[in-house]
Amino acid sequence: MSLMAFFCGGLFVGVHTSVTGHHSPRIDDVDVRLFPNSRRSGVGLRPKREAQRPLLPQHARHCPVLEAGSALGWLVYAPLKDTESFHVSYLGEGRYRFTYSFQHPTEKSWQPIFSITYLMPVGGLGAATHDVTFHVKELAETPERALEMANVFIAPADFNTPAGAVTLRGAWNFRTPKGWDTVYTPVFNIVERPLAPMMVVRVETDWYAHETEFRYLLQPGESLTGSATIPIGQAFFLPRTEITLSVCDATEIEEIADLRRRFLRDKGADQLQTAYGLPYSPHYLKMSRKQAGSEGAPVPPSSPAVAGPPVPALRIEQVPTQVEPAKISFHAVGRNDSCPCGSGKKYKRCHGQGDAPL
Repeated sequence: MSLMAFFCGGLFVGVHTSVTGHHSPRIDDVDVRLFPNSRRSGVGLRPKREAQRPLLPQHARHCPVLEAGSALGWLVYAPLKDTESFHVSYLGEGRYRFTYSFQHPTEKSWQPIFSITYLMPVGGLGAATHDVTFHVKELAETPERALEMANVFIAPADFNTPAGAVTLRGAWNFRTPKGWDTVYTPVFNIVERPLAPMMVVRVETDWYAHETEFRYLLQPGESLTGSATIPIGQAFFLPRTEITLSVCDATEIEEIADLRRRFLRDKGADQLQTAYGLPYSPHYLKMSRKQAGSEGAPVPPSSPAVAGPPVPALRIEQVPTQVEPAKISFHAVGRNDSCPCGSGKKYKRCHGQGDAPL
């Protein structure tokens, strides 16, 4: 048996999409081109926008500004088939483990195919080492092939930059028009816990052929699981323009106050109820369409009327580790000093309040 039986993928030459999502051409439309993962062309879901998020309160599903924030970027997925998954964990002290698994079409259980343990050099000096373990005895493959497959989903060169860093690769990449950049972020408005922090990057993808990557930061004992339907991050697009901030004058402040009064008055007069009796107002969404001059245009993705299924979350998990947890000393901390827990607050307003437990 060969890994190619699990891993073979198709070929796709590219697609054309529009950031605004409208079908009719508009002056402010921006065309972004998609090109596939260079290591596994055409495998994995295409980027999409989704306004709803799981576990948000009921009122959030009728909040156009929150849903517009969720739909700001395009959800990016791993280059995986439905029958594939991976698990990558940080074991501490420069050690990482990647496991690739496969689900047989007639079975529900997942079969680990191989694991790779990476050991990064201490202090950045020396060469990184790795150890490949095959979990299927009849698999006739080489460690080099396993390493090649792992590189499709993760970027081992980014391990330990900084400590705990794990970079996930996307199935599709973006080429923006001249003067536009791509910003790579975690999925917006995911509230499940625990969540792994991620380093946000902005790349000039109009001239640089950047492969979509999302770099998460794990603590020792934490891990990430990737599957075909779980987005690994979100990407949105910005023009390279300078922005200047200036203070409003008295006339502008009065105009803003008048707009606020009128909006609150009209919002109060335009009230609806959900099927569960929760009151909400569609006034903001109506005004948004009116300002855009699109009363007859298709419903934007921020509207609950076209929202799809909730977005599953890429969550961190705890895995066994022998690394001792970090200990923080609170000796000789003044009440006006910064709290050693790292919150950024003064000690007296954080863990110094009535002997708050750590």
